[in-house]
Amino acid sequence: MMKMLLFDFRESEKDFFENNRLNDFDITFIKEPLNKETELSEKQYAETDIISVFTTSTVSRDILEKFRNLRIISTRSSAHDHIDLDYCTEHNIAVFNIEQYGKNSVAEYAINLILSLIRNMLPAYFDMKNHIVNHRNYEGRVLSSYTLGIIGCGAIGSAVAKIAKFFGMKVLIYSYMKNPELNGICEFVEFDKLLAESDIISLHLPYDGENYHMISEPEFDKMKDGVYIVNTSRGELLDIKALYDNLLKGKVKGAGLDVLECEFISTYKGRIKDIIKESEPHCVEAALIARELFTLKNVIITPHIAYNTGEAVNYILSETFNRIRDYLKGENTNRVC
Repeated sequence: MMKMLLFDFRESEKDFFENNRLNDFDITFIKEPLNKETELSEKQYAETDIISVFTTSTVSRDILEKFRNLRIISTRSSAHDHIDLDYCTEHNIAVFNIEQYGKNSVAEYAINLILSLIRNMLPAYFDMKNHIVNHRNYEGRVLSSYTLGIIGCGAIGSAVAKIAKFFGMKVLIYSYMKNPELNGICEFVEFDKLLAESDIISLHLPYDGENYHMISEPEFDKMKDGVYIVNTSRGELLDIKALYDNLLKGKVKGAGLDVLECEFISTYKGRIKDIIKESEPHCVEAALIARELFTLKNVIITPHIAYNTGEAVNYILSETFNRIRDYLKGENTNRVC
């Protein structure tokens, strides 16, 4: 029986484990992410064969060195930059990720954020809660009056484009890959043209390190006044300070963010001084700005839940164990390394 530590365990994952027999795995469920603060027993470090994590974990070399018999790392995400792949390659540790698990879930969520922003749902809700009503503050526009710019045309970006087109929106797409299914439906354009002509910009591409802060101050300068920004991909794609500055001066009319840079501290509940000691300077700045964003009525921030539907969670977990079993049987699998 393979001994497995499953970190970042969430309430939404309980149903899968209650409804599926996994007798070939001895699983220890840990709600916290795996990082430098994680406390494990010597027995766990010595006997663990498999670890499973989410993007909130930081699987660095100094952590991996403690696991003396680790064979497999499975991340329940498409992103894998939170894992030291060089160390895994050096020590023949197989790493697996899960791709295209939330195409419809994330696409629908992105459209939901767009609707919530342009129809001022959040301010209206809080005003009603406080027994204040001013209808002029909630006036919006119909989706068909907007041009949507989609950055990234994989499975999710394509799904967003199709939904937006159904609502009558004009859709511009910037992508290295062009989905032929969208020919005649959407217009593929250069990056600068998308920035200049879009009323709403939605990010739908993976983070690879080279596209860090691909939306920053120079990009905001090229955008329309009153643009909306939506990010359901990765927080590192968006310069959060530049976003905050442009929200304050009105260049950006609203933002919907399901992801934040350095999420592990941007959502930290404790005192700022407690996270400054161990964090990178850019992460501390991101966390401080995130706290300011929470005070703005035209910003919606959610805790990385765009994918979080029963269908997507079950798919992720099912594929996680299928790939591990296939690998152990010597069958061909889609390994990251």
